Amino acid sequence: MVYANRSQILKRSLIFSSLNEDELVELSKLAIERSFKSGEFVFWEGDAPDWFYIVVEGRIKVLKHSSLGKEFIIAFFGPDEMFGEVAVFEGKPYPASAQAVIDTKVLEIKKEDFLSFLSDRPRVALEIISVLGGRLRDAQGRLKDLAGERVEQRLARTLLMLSAKLGPDLPFTRQEIADMAGTTTETAIRVTSRLKDEGIIRSVRGKIIILDEAKLRLLSEGSPQV
Repeated sequence: MVYANRSQILKRSLIFSSLNEDELVELSKLAIERSFKSGEFVFWEGDAPDWFYIVVEGRIKVLKHSSLGKEFIIAFFGPDEMFGEVAVFEGKPYPASAQAVIDTKVLEIKKEDFLSFLSDRPRVALEIISVLGGRLRDAQGRLKDLAGERVEQRLARTLLMLSAKLGPDLPFTRQEIADMAGTTTETAIRVTSRLKDEGIIRSVRGKIIILDEAKLRLLSEGSPQV
């Protein structure tokens, strides 16, 4: 991948959209392209935070495992989105693992190189702080959902969150939806089957399609009338 192409990819990322062309070219020279097969891990929880990543194509899921081996999906990242940067800025090990959901290409930038790049570009650092703040708010909202809401609400909120990011056609299995909502696959199958019967969603192999966002939003807000 030539520098010009890398610059275009970086430009599409929210954090780097304010950089001028010279800065984008300079940053692109620090980036290395890597490919990961479906199921391959980019990094593991506890690894040293030597790199952060931007998705070029494909999809990455960030996950943790419980002491019993249960997988809990924290987030998904698609093209032009950054992941792994929190640990880089904290200087602490990655708090979760990152795995390719499908064949995926990323740009990776070494921690020391990026911090040197930022040293005289405070506005880029401010952009990153803003993005991290948004992710923190999302995480706090998810913790609230897990602690106090019905599983139907959590699943509805998860579907709405993914729809806002990816559109109504969601390329996820019910097991992946269950992992993101913090529930069992069996429960996710039961709830999504009911939503399907009521015309709120449609499901096909490996995909869920939202048909009635208004009713789904009512369910996410706690209304039993769906």
